[in-house]
Amino acid sequence: MVHEARADRPPAAEPQNSSRPAGQRSARLPRDERRAQLLSAAQEVFVANGYHGAAMDEIAETAHVSKPVLYQHFPSKRELYLALLDSHLASLTELMLGALNSTTDNKERVQAVMRAYFRFIASDDQAHRLVFESDLVNDPDVSSRLETFNRTFADAIARVIAGDTKLPHLEAELLGRGLAGMAQVSARYWLETDGNLDLDVASDLIYRLAWRGISRFPKES
Repeated sequence: MVHEARADRPPAAEPQNSSRPAGQRSARLPRDERRAQLLSAAQEVFVANGYHGAAMDEIAETAHVSKPVLYQHFPSKRELYLALLDSHLASLTELMLGALNSTTDNKERVQAVMRAYFRFIASDDQAHRLVFESDLVNDPDVSSRLETFNRTFADAIARVIAGDTKLPHLEAELLGRGLAGMAQVSARYWLETDGNLDLDVASDLIYRLAWRGISRFPKES
C-alpha cells in the first residue's frame, strides 16, 4: 500500500517547537537500551499486525519515541524486522544447543531438546510467531536466516547421532532434520490446544516417540 511505503520512509527531523506533549517523549537512553526498547515495541506491533500490517508510526508510538529517533536506530521497517528475527533466532539457537549439550545421556538429551522447544513456543512474548509464522517467509533474507537456524540445529543433532551409531553422516543429517521438524511441528500444534494439554505432558509424549525411534539404531562399538 502507498500509505505503508510512506510510513517506512525516514521522516525529516522534528522541528524544535514540536507540539508533541512533553510527557510522551522518552528519556534519553544509552544506545543499547534504546535499541532494546525499540525492538520490544516492534515485536509487540509485528506480533499483533504481521509485517505488512505494521507501520513505523505505530512502532514509534508504542515505544514512546519520535519517528526520527526510531529511524536513527533502524533506517527501515525491514531492517527493524530482520534485527528482531536475528535476535530471536540467536536466542533459540542458544537454547536448543544448550539443551542438546546439557547432558551426555542421549535419552535425556532428546527429552531436554523437546522440552526446550515447547517452552520457546509457549513463551508469553510470542517470539515463535516472528520465527515460524512470518509473512516474509519467502523473502530471501528471512528464508536464509531460517535455513541457517534449521541447519545449525539439525547438524548438531546429526553429530550426536553419527557419534553414537553406525550410521553414515548423511543419514544422520536426515534424521537430525526429522527430529528438528518433529519438535517444531508438534510444538506449534500443541499451542493450538489452548492449554488443554499440559506442556510437560505434551513434550514428554514427543520425546518418547522420538527416543523410541532413534534408540533402535545400532550403537557404535
